[in-house]
Amino acid sequence: MQMSELQIIQSKIFHINGQRVMLDFDLAALYEVENRVLKQAVRRNLKRFPEDFMFQLSKKAWKELITICDKLPEGIKFSPATPYAFTEQGVAMLSSVLNSDKAIEVNITIMRAFVMLRQHLTDYSNLKEQVARLEKEMNVKFKDIHQALNYLLQKDKAQIKYENRERIGFKTNKK
Repeated sequence: MQMSELQIIQSKIFHINGQRVMLDFDLAALYEVENRVLKQAVRRNLKRFPEDFMFQLSKKAWKELITICDKLPEGIKFSPATPYAFTEQGVAMLSSVLNSDKAIEVNITIMRAFVMLRQHLTDYSNLKEQVARLEKEMNVKFKDIHQALNYLLQKDKAQIKYENRERIGFKTNKK
């Protein structure tokens, strides 16, 4: 699959209940099967889908997702049933439940999308650590520069006070 297909899949990965998941209707569209067929296949094989592989969204979580996400299909938004959310492992398990060449092909692409997303998150956290380290380093350097400038300013003030003070003792016209 091309990069644009990976980006499309990445756009269908949501962060729900602290997990990255894909929703059943998006997976059904990718697998080119009806959503009810996908759900039926899952219900027939519930033993393959423990809670860390798949869970059904609560009404509250579904309403929150509807309000946040503009890209949900219109027909899905008003469905009385809440969708199933599949984690990366659940998506991998779907290929064994939906036994077709298309399911295998799509699964490979989805796994690549999850891997790319994980890599981006790793890169982001590494970048975040580097920025924090640089910030700390620069703060130390700026603190040193600030102290040096303050010292020089104080030294100049002390010298100005010394030059402007009135002399004591014998005065001559010579400087």
